[in-house]
Amino acid sequence: MQALSTLIAIEKDSLQPVYLQIANQLMVFIKDGNLQAGHRLPSTRQMAEWLQVHRKTVIQAYDELLAQGWLESRTGSGTYVARHLPEIQPRSLLNGSGNNFNPAQTAGFEFEATPHLDRPAVWSKHKYHLDDGFPDSRLAPLEELARAYRTQLLTGNPYVRLGYGDTMGALWLRQVLADYLNDTRGLKVTPENILITRGTVMGLYLSCTAFLNPGDNVVVGELNYNGANMNFLQGGANLLKIPVDENGIVVEELAAICRKQKVRMVYVTSHHFYPTTTALRADRRIELLRLAEQYGFIIFEDDYDYDFHYLSKPLLPLASADKAGMVIYCGSFTKTISPAFRVGYVVASENVIRHLAMLRRIVDRQGDILLENAIAELLQNGIIQRYLRKSVRTYRQRRDVFCELLKTHLSDYVQFQVPVGGMAVWTHFDPAINLNILTQKALQQELYFSAGFRNEEGKPVLNATRLGFASSTPEELAGCVEILRKILKA
Repeated sequence: MQALSTLIAIEKDSLQPVYLQIANQLMVFIKDGNLQAGHRLPSTRQMAEWLQVHRKTVIQAYDELLAQGWLESRTGSGTYVARHLPEIQPRSLLNGSGNNFNPAQTAGFEFEATPHLDRPAVWSKHKYHLDDGFPDSRLAPLEELARAYRTQLLTGNPYVRLGYGDTMGALWLRQVLADYLNDTRGLKVTPENILITRGTVMGLYLSCTAFLNPGDNVVVGELNYNGANMNFLQGGANLLKIPVDENGIVVEELAAICRKQKVRMVYVTSHHFYPTTTALRADRRIELLRLAEQYGFIIFEDDYDYDFHYLSKPLLPLASADKAGMVIYCGSFTKTISPAFRVGYVVASENVIRHLAMLRRIVDRQGDILLENAIAELLQNGIIQRYLRKSVRTYRQRRDVFCELLKTHLSDYVQFQVPVGGMAVWTHFDPAINLNILTQKALQQELYFSAGFRNEEGKPVLNATRLGFASSTPEELAGCVEILRKILKA
């Protein structure tokens, strides 16, 4: 019995009271079967003497376990492990005795592996970055957003503003957003056609969960956004890949597939195809909509950076020409403000939005209503619109600077087309250059960029990658290219 007391470790510097340390360790001994039901514990006086603590401390520990039902007291006899507890096969009390199982690391139950999800979430904390095409948060209207958020936080009926809201999202934002999308994207929607989400990925996940069944066919480009592919595979869909050229997905290949088998959904980034940044040509847009109506498949249009076009007014989204209700249109404020602010939107027919809203309720009851209303205020006051006009000018300048740097200093190693929009340059490297090795060497110089795209077997698809320019100043871009130049010339 005294051996049991020697296994109780008391940490005097711990924030946890000593009596709870004792109680918790005794509880573990009981759970592990080393103190069986009906076992008599030492008296409080004896335990206190062995542990060199005050007797009242042991009394508190015993009382705690008595209250929880782990122990029972028998008048005139002492304190025992409760008799109603099941018999448990004892586990070793001693470390290094062969019991190396750690439930904090490995669960005791089995579950299927999901290799399609086994891709690291990427973010960079390095000094230099040629990322996937992220905005420069230093340009965002953060002061205006902070003031608007503070207003939402402190004014109005607290029961309403700090309570539960509409699962579809803040009504004010949906109203202002409907006007904004109608004006800028040629849509004809009302607030009932909009669901506010925590970004485009959430909208895609909800759509896959709601509208895909295991075995459904989903058509994507040969190169495609990994986050989208992961969602489709998670939904049990079959991925059918079609070629992509300088005018976007080859719609003729989609038509050939539709003639042979049922297609449930087509995923397209029509404005700046991901990852190559090419736009889907007008005739292909018309044909894609016609095929959707003819064969009944859903078009999921991911318009992740519509606002950033550098030549002229951009092509309107597919959703603007959708007369049959086949398009689910999705966008976000991630590129507009910052990835940290998770506010996106799904636009579709009213019955689709109601269905997605019911599903969203069991995933995430609602979004950040205060943030949604703050963004609504910025939209209504024209602040986001003014910011976008300024940022487009800035990003166009950075694109030009970056492309000139690539041409001047790295023309022997890379090939690229100057993008007409977006925030990244699709860059092909010389076949002799190992992108994995290059990225690792760059990281040692505080420069981050992606090693490119891999297929399901992890093999390189092309010796190419996206080099994001928007989040860096011209001086920072010059530093990035200089690091690459030195590595490649070494």
